[in-house]
Amino acid sequence: MDTKDLHERGLELRREMFGRETVEKRMQALGEFGAPLTNMINSYAYGDLWSRPDLPRKIRSLVTVAINAATTRPDELRVHVRGALANGCTPEEIREVLLHVAIYCGIPASLEAHRVTMEVLKDQPAKR
Repeated sequence: MDTKDLHERGLELRREMFGRETVEKRMQALGEFGAPLTNMINSYAYGDLWSRPDLPRKIRSLVTVAINAATTRPDELRVHVRGALANGCTPEEIREVLLHVAIYCGIPASLEAHRVTMEVLKDQPAKR
């Protein structure tokens, strides 16, 4: 598969997970200077890695939430919590990951991740 196909597949997957508006906003935020990085993210992170068949998206989302929580990346965590919910993760599963982060990576990292996740969950439409 050439990089153009990877890019298109990755862009489609990102839009599915995060919504068209969010993806466009994030891509435009880096402008022309960041276009090569945006291309790498679309092509390799989402077009290749996230598209691999051996882990379901739900599991990839939980892993990504854990990594962003552990490395205290609140902006990325916010985006990936939304993605995790879109990929079928429950708030309870996300909380369990954050508790795991507390023990293995530290309570301060988990506290920050809990705050960010609670903000995201508060903004989610209520399920009926």
